[in-house]
Amino acid sequence: MTILRLSKQICIPANEIEMTAVAAQGAGGQNVNKVASAIHLRFDVRASSLPEFIKERLLALKDQRLTQDGVIVIKAQQHRTQERNRDAALKRLQQIIQSVLVTPSKRKATKPSKSAQEKRLQSKARRGQIKSLRGKIAD
Repeated sequence: MTILRLSKQICIPANEIEMTAVAAQGAGGQNVNKVASAIHLRFDVRASSLPEFIKERLLALKDQRLTQDGVIVIKAQQHRTQERNRDAALKRLQQIIQSVLVTPSKRKATKPSKSAQEKRLQSKARRGQIKSLRGKIAD
């Protein structure tokens, strides 16, 4: 049984994602119901069945949820039920992995228009004139 379908070819099996209910943790002035339904999700990138190129991109990712040993830790306690917090944590994990699946397309270099080039040259000449006048005292 797969738990996360990232694309047609890439799925994460349920046994690779560890979820823990953390009812005893937290509490400092928070709503008791929210703390009782909190979920911590742990996903070990190195031990996962993801393709190697995705693992490399995930490990190179600058994200505060990724620990030094390659584990993604997501804490969800926004909702009142464990099921909704579990869904929110899985959604965040999916967003992190989706972000490395998409390779940004390179922007095509464009040539400035003729009028833009002329404007640039005019403003450059104007700045040069102003600079040359700065040192002179008006009569």
